Amino acid sequence: MSGQATTTALSSTVFGELADGTPVERWVLDDGTVRVAVLSYGGALHEITTPDRNDRRTDVSLGFDTLTGYLRPQPYLGALIGRYANRIAAGRFALNGRTYRLEANDGRNHLHGGSGGFDKRVWSAEPITDGVRLALTSPDGDQGYPARLDVTVEYTLGAGNLRIAYAATNAEREGGPDTIVNLTNHCYFNLAGHGAGPIGDHVIEVPADRYAPSDAELIPTGALADVTGTPLDLRVPRAFSDGWDAAFEQIANASGYDHSWLLDGVEPGRPVLAARVIHPDSGRVLEVMTDQPAIHVYSGNRMEHLPGAKGGQAYERRGGFCLETHHLPDSPNHPDFPSTVLAPRQTFRSTTTYRFGTT
Repeated sequence: MSGQATTTALSSTVFGELADGTPVERWVLDDGTVRVAVLSYGGALHEITTPDRNDRRTDVSLGFDTLTGYLRPQPYLGALIGRYANRIAAGRFALNGRTYRLEANDGRNHLHGGSGGFDKRVWSAEPITDGVRLALTSPDGDQGYPARLDVTVEYTLGAGNLRIAYAATNAEREGGPDTIVNLTNHCYFNLAGHGAGPIGDHVIEVPADRYAPSDAELIPTGALADVTGTPLDLRVPRAFSDGWDAAFEQIANASGYDHSWLLDGVEPGRPVLAARVIHPDSGRVLEVMTDQPAIHVYSGNRMEHLPGAKGGQAYERRGGFCLETHHLPDSPNHPDFPSTVLAPRQTFRSTTTYRFGTT
């Protein structure tokens, strides 16, 4: 899956402008094997072009040709997610004796940081070795969250490996408010090509013994269940289509895979293999390494008809899958889950690497 280190070419252009004239940049990283494009709007991964086993190059990430596609309602294609990835039940959580109320933008629950989350921001961007660094400041009270948060995300590329390094600092003085942080990227992949249709023939492996069961609103129950004997046992590779319509309550609740698995052996700064996906026809392989405690697998079950996608495509239901590395959903409301609390002057750091190769 890996090779010799290479020097990554980097360039940028203006992708479009917001209504107020703010430019949105498109940064292209190319290591000679994989080409990646990142937008300053939402920090979105806009392109990931990789070779198949016959060296045919195809873009395997879902997205839009123009900025307009990202500005209209759409399911977070490629975006950076914050302040809190995934769901928070009833849009509220308690911290140090105070209850914080967030926007209910997913039924009665809070999803992906709210309607004004990090996916809707224009990040500042600057070149770094082999990549680009994005940055933004989220002020105290932003979307209902306490404390000012200073965030950077670095995308770097080399030897077919796309590395995402997250850092978020609670910028309040000592004695100021704690906050919660849960960051991820919401790229949709289709290893057959971004417009190739349903991903049922992709084979997925997640080497995890436990997952977080959820209710009909996709909120964790608070339990951590054994995957043995369920369609959520992905320790042995299986095609998405083998499990996403299984007669199992958890699958029925989510209309497919939309679950978080707790990873074993994870330590800060020491990534483990979280998932592997193979597309048998093309031979493309995607491996995900992370030091986050969980991975959330989403099989695009609720993705509706999306016209105007790249290359004139119209994406359909289950046309892509997401591998979101982050903490468990609704962690602030489950004290037994790994903590997402960040105290003043502390910095959250994490890395996730997407390794592209072939069989």
